[in-house]
Amino acid sequence: MISLDRIQKDFDALARLGGCAEGGCTRLAFSDEDMAARDWLVSAMTAAGLSVRIDAVGNICGRREGDTDLPAVMLGSHLDTVPEGGHYDGVVGVLAALEVARALNLQNVSTRRPVEVVNFSAEESSRFGLATIGSKAMIGQLSVAVLKKLCDDRGQTLYRVLLDRGLAPDDLASAALIPGQVHAFLELHIEQGPVLEDAGVPIGVVTAIAAATRFKVVIEGHADHSGNTPMTMRKDALAAASELVLAVEQIAGQEAGPHTVGTVGALTVAPGAMNVIPGRVELWIDLRDIDSASKSVAVQRVMEAMTRIAEKRGVKIGHELICDDQPVVLSAKIRAEITAAVKTSGLASIDLPSGAGHDAMNMAAVTESGMIFIPSIDGISHNVAERTRMEDVFFGTQLLSAATLRLADQ
Repeated sequence: MISLDRIQKDFDALARLGGCAEGGCTRLAFSDEDMAARDWLVSAMTAAGLSVRIDAVGNICGRREGDTDLPAVMLGSHLDTVPEGGHYDGVVGVLAALEVARALNLQNVSTRRPVEVVNFSAEESSRFGLATIGSKAMIGQLSVAVLKKLCDDRGQTLYRVLLDRGLAPDDLASAALIPGQVHAFLELHIEQGPVLEDAGVPIGVVTAIAAATRFKVVIEGHADHSGNTPMTMRKDALAAASELVLAVEQIAGQEAGPHTVGTVGALTVAPGAMNVIPGRVELWIDLRDIDSASKSVAVQRVMEAMTRIAEKRGVKIGHELICDDQPVVLSAKIRAEITAAVKTSGLASIDLPSGAGHDAMNMAAVTESGMIFIPSIDGISHNVAERTRMEDVFFGTQLLSAATLRLADQ
């Protein structure tokens, strides 16, 4: 039987690891806080009767054996967070998966297939600029060269960080799943949006996951005195950047697809003095959609906007592609199993897409994958104000358990 008391105790324990004074949590990938959370999880998995393995990039898997050696049903998410994030994003999926496996052991329930609980490394892009690193490694879509290229804001490469944490980045290939090794993957997650709460429905069955195309853009103008340079003679990098920011908003909001979103979430301006015309700006563009064609339209038009703005303002605009992930339609089979479990539970659900990326979109490349959403209060996420009712966590965990049993006995 799923226990809300056990789940609450797990949440309380994790909340102390990287907790912020103003609420929320900061556990950047492979930081001391993240490592403490990972150590806690290994101990909790062991106490729950799971055998634990950690791969070359730090993905943690706790395995509960089945009656056969058939491919396993895998459940999980991530424990790392954005800076000043919440206690629920990712954490819900890991702790719910842990509780499912623990409850099966406590009740001596046998399953035909093994059940594995996973914590994926570095799901958030906050530290190294690339998201879902652990699950990319697990499906063989990561290279040692990329590990050596990805850097945090202190100039530390992911490769060096992995070595310093006692992991084996040179053995990256060993982290990749063997084809057919996993029967199905399930991820419980908070919605990170307002749809479920607005609908008054406790469960969302995720139909598709949007994917991001991300660019680092560098705009080079000319830094001059703010008083002695006429307006007609300026090459203001920040003014050009402002046009680009508005172009991203216009393209995503009105020119691409109905589900396209575009964001410029960070800018660095140099030299950064009030009385100096900005000569250089770095900014990062995030374009997302659940439809590949619409996202491609947005990307192309943003490229055209860069060229147009550079010519108009006499500046140079260069860009580097950070990632170009593809949207994923989740397994109809797994959605049917989740929906069947919803009906049996007596809960209500709706189908909805995910605008945020998740590890499930990578796992869909190697196995049948599905996601369950539970409501986010006020739709808030990636924020210290992120909240989800524990009652909804409990309902979601019960549903995850029911769907897992259906899949593990196939």
